[in-house]
Amino acid sequence: QVQLVESGGGLVQPGGSLRLSCAASRSIFSINYMGWYRQSPGKERELVATITRGGSTNYADSVKGRFTISRDVAKNTVYLQMSSLKPEDTAVYYCKRLSLEGAITWGQGTQVTVSS
Repeated sequence: QVQLVESGGGLVQPGGSLRLSCAASRSIFSINYMGWYRQSPGKERELVATITRGGSTNYADSVKGRFTISRDVAKNTVYLQMSSLKPEDTAVYYCKRLSLEGAITWGQGTQVTVSS
C-alpha cells in the first residue's frame, strides 16, 4: 500500500513563504498525477495544484503566480512552494496520488496557518 507523508507546514506571517513536501513510498513517476489539495474549517477540500506524469502542471486560480508545484522523481517527493501567503491560504494541506489504475491515496495532511 502506498503511503504519503507531508511535511513543512507551520505558522507564517502574511507575505511569507513555506515549502511543503510530500514523500511517497512508491514511484511518483508511474502515476496519473500527484496533487496538493487544502481544506479549511467548514469548507470542502479544494484543488490547489497538480503535476502529471508528463510534468504538466495545473493551479487553482487563487494560487496562480504565488504557488509552484514541482517534483523530484529520484526522491519520490513532490513539493509545493508557497509565496506571498495570505490569511485565506490557512488550511490543512493534503497530498494526493492518483495511480495509473485509478487508485487514490491521500496523505495525513499538514497544517498551514497564515497570521500576524
